[in-house]
Amino acid sequence: MIEVTPYLSIKESEVQIDFVRASGPGGQNVNKVSTSVQLRFDIRNSSSLNDEVKERLTRLAGSRVTDDGVLVIEAKRYRTQDQNRADAINRLVIWINKAIETPGIRRPTRPGAAARKERLDAKHKHSVIKQLRRFKPGMD
Repeated sequence: MIEVTPYLSIKESEVQIDFVRASGPGGQNVNKVSTSVQLRFDIRNSSSLNDEVKERLTRLAGSRVTDDGVLVIEAKRYRTQDQNRADAINRLVIWINKAIETPGIRRPTRPGAAARKERLDAKHKHSVIKQLRRFKPGMD
C-alpha cells in the first residue's frame, strides 16, 4: 500500500512500474543498466479515488495523462533504481494530494475606493503624456 494521506492509500496493484534505460550522462552505466523509472497509474479505473479527485487529478496532470486516462510519471533524476522508484512514487503522492484539495469558492468583489482612485490617476497621467505629444500650432 502506498500511503497518500492518513485516511487514503493506494493499492500497489493499481500502480505499474517499469524500468527503462535512461538517457543523459552516466557513461557506460547508462548503456547497460535500466535505472530510469516509468510509473503508470490508471486514474479512471482506480478504486481508491472518488470521481471528483479523479477529475481534478486528470486536469492538474494535463499532458502527463494519456487518452486512456493513465498518468505517466518518468523518474530519472538519480542513478539507482530504488531512488528513482521512490522519487516516482513520491511525485504520484504529491499529484494526488494536490487533487484532493478542493479549490476555494471565488466570491466576486468590487475594487475599493483607493484602487479606483489609483486607476483614474493612472488614466489621467497617460492622457497628459499623450496631450504633450500632440502637434501644437506655432511649432514648426
